Amino acid sequence: MEEFKRYYETNKKMWDKFAVEHFDSPQYKMKEFLQGESTLHSIELEELGDVEGKTLLHLQCHFGLDTLSWAREGAIVTGVDFSGEAIQMARHLAQKTGIDGEFIQA
Repeated sequence: MEEFKRYYETNKKMWDKFAVEHFDSPQYKMKEFLQGESTLHSIELEELGDVEGKTLLHLQCHFGLDTLSWAREGAIVTGVDFSGEAIQMARHLAQKTGIDGEFIQA
């Protein structure tokens, strides 16, 4: 049990660090997202279709770009991640963009 706990804490610290590093990474296209672009791929949009008013639970949401993109499509979204840093960033993005979304650390 102690070994699992150590592994869990090490993994969590790593994802907290990644959240900070990824937030400003060109790979995540934060500038474009803040300008109103979606982070979703066409296959995701085509396969799920109209999500207006539907409830979406996004596991491992990181800092919420895809989650908030689904909210822009009309979904009622909840994002879950175990990184506290990522969840704080997701909440900040939701507030900054005025997009409704709930973010939970679990």
